[in-house]
Amino acid sequence: MRLDVRRARRARAGYALVVALVAAAAGCGVSGIGLPRPPLPPEQAIRVTPANGAKGVRSWAPVEVSVTDGRLERVRVVRVGGVRGRPLAGRISLDGLRWRPSGDAGLELAGKYSVDAVAVDGHGRRIARHTSFTTFVPEHRFMSFFRPEHGSVVGTGMIVSFDFDRPIADRAAVERGIRITARPPVKVAGHWFGNRRLDFRPRTYWRAGTAVSVRIRLRGVKAAPGAYGIQHKTVRFTIGRSQVSTVDTAAYTMTVRRDGRELATLPITAGAPHTPTYNGKMVVMARHDVTRMDGATVGFGGEYDIPDVPHAMRLTTSGTFLHGNYWTPRGTFGAANVSHGCIGLHDVQGGRALTPARWFYDSSIVGDVVEVVHSADRTVAPYNGLGGWNLSWGQWRAGSALR
Repeated sequence: MRLDVRRARRARAGYALVVALVAAAAGCGVSGIGLPRPPLPPEQAIRVTPANGAKGVRSWAPVEVSVTDGRLERVRVVRVGGVRGRPLAGRISLDGLRWRPSGDAGLELAGKYSVDAVAVDGHGRRIARHTSFTTFVPEHRFMSFFRPEHGSVVGTGMIVSFDFDRPIADRAAVERGIRITARPPVKVAGHWFGNRRLDFRPRTYWRAGTAVSVRIRLRGVKAAPGAYGIQHKTVRFTIGRSQVSTVDTAAYTMTVRRDGRELATLPITAGAPHTPTYNGKMVVMARHDVTRMDGATVGFGGEYDIPDVPHAMRLTTSGTFLHGNYWTPRGTFGAANVSHGCIGLHDVQGGRALTPARWFYDSSIVGDVVEVVHSADRTVAPYNGLGGWNLSWGQWRAGSALR
């Protein structure tokens, strides 16, 4: 059989053309049939704010991790060297595209933060990204010392008081950074005593059983040029029963009322005519089983120095106490005022016996009210101890920086 060379060549050329056409058709259809493209680099697939390596980030700056394709699987933002590596609280959105801090979680000043994020793209491929940034380092910082303590149960006269460790220039900014709420609800207002102290109270004494929450959000708050706050916490306390004791210096008695009911009337001795006791409403600031009272510390020189005063409760910063007294003859109580301004109840040395002083001490808590009447002295200053109840509600609110 003879081979037709020309026919074979034509056949091969036709086959090559078909193959070329098929290949061309397949080439045109590559994108159409959805073959996966190469994964994006991590810095494009996962976007992080603040940017990687950012410095001087403010505490209120937004923090966000997001993707445009796929979903976030996990995000962890941690202050490097922070307390037990506790991450910044946050949550991923329902669509998986974004992570943001939750609630009022915020950044701390003068800190370095690391961000670790893992995402899954639209083709099920995992991508991870690590970044870091540092926050603003202020030249000066300020903090506060406050009362009452977290978790405490206090009397109905308790005033929430903040003492700052440096002068506050922007009082409004600092006052806005402290929010006090209560159950049942009650309006609470702040009052500044100078530029280092801020107190809060309601119009009248707290209602017994009230649960109070103090949200301190001063981290990053600018109080003065170059001075920023560092505190971010919530303090909770409870108002116990109501106890108000009225000291009548003219009658030499103290009447104790619990929830409006009279419990007892006790004989007392108050300040002598040349050293009278302050008039007005005072609040128990602290309680001491035993303490030392040295006249030199309150302007009375060496007139007295008693190292073992029992059942002592501080009423003013300047040194007014309501305390047990074992060195004065028992007949003095209820008959004469002989102290240097304190209020004394009969007691025994060591305070072990059931005396009027011990009974009252055991019946009292921080935040109870002691009101002195009919004294020859002036009314206690509202800044001396927790004396803010001696101001009317209008006077109190006038001392707020937010009025």
